[in-house]
Amino acid sequence: MSESTSFVGIDVSKNVLDVHVLSTGEHWQVGNDQAGCASLVERLKPLGETMLVVMEATNVFWRMAAAALAGAGLACAVVNPRQVRDFAKSMGILAKTDAIDAQVLAQFAQRVRPPVRALPDAQCQVAAELLARRAQLMGMRVAEKNRLGTANAKKVRKDIEATIAFLEKRLAALDEEIDRWLKSTPIDQSRADLLQSFTGIGQNAARSLLITLPELGRLSGKQIGALAGLAPFAKDSGGKRGQRHIAGGRAVVRAALYMPALSAITHNPVIRALYQRLVQAGKHHYVAITACMRKILVILNAMLRSGKPWKASHHA
Repeated sequence: MSESTSFVGIDVSKNVLDVHVLSTGEHWQVGNDQAGCASLVERLKPLGETMLVVMEATNVFWRMAAAALAGAGLACAVVNPRQVRDFAKSMGILAKTDAIDAQVLAQFAQRVRPPVRALPDAQCQVAAELLARRAQLMGMRVAEKNRLGTANAKKVRKDIEATIAFLEKRLAALDEEIDRWLKSTPIDQSRADLLQSFTGIGQNAARSLLITLPELGRLSGKQIGALAGLAPFAKDSGGKRGQRHIAGGRAVVRAALYMPALSAITHNPVIRALYQRLVQAGKHHYVAITACMRKILVILNAMLRSGKPWKASHHA
């Protein structure tokens, strides 16, 4: 990008977009709706082709604005909120308001210059939301089953069992809808076939990953892990080594990887060996599964980058 590049930060919330232009110090608000996004595009267009807009992937609230900017041919990068928080801390910016957040995003755009990536089309976005909804329902079912395990009163247990039955009925219906969407959503079949060469990845899992993680095969292993929220973060201080944990990223991608990971632990020799080694070392079952999910994602990313199908000897 040239020295004359204009850097714009947009803080996204459910109803409002806060906009900050770094070069002029301008700040304004528009509604996070069709009229507001149209107004945003018209106001930013005069800044020209050298502009870079950055916003955070906040829930689903960023999608309308990002689509409007991309549709107008304006460069827009959607970034992980954790990256921006860490950047703000490194700059000593502790105060937090929507206006300050928009300014921090503009500064982040100038200093980091995150890459602009193609947004998924409308059909892919619908499929991604369906997958996210499935993950929500599964979480609700797990919570209800946990409550059932501690409930003693007969009436309470009966109510919880009815809720679980309802959630399972909704999950079954949603699975049918997802299956229809996945089959109708256009993807690069050669990329899907390559993913399916990995033992544990089926047709729906391959399609889900390509839809919810279009960057797969285009980033480094470390970057793709962070994007999915599967890269472990350290919490060390002085001589104390803190516990590693995952945070942020795309929950829908982790949901798409969970069942393939369980299958791979049973049928894939490389993933099975990793899981067994971690469990034998005293790691919790879910910690080991998360590590397996990350390993699978890194392997799939490498397969797409190289264009070569899965071979256990290459990744042992």
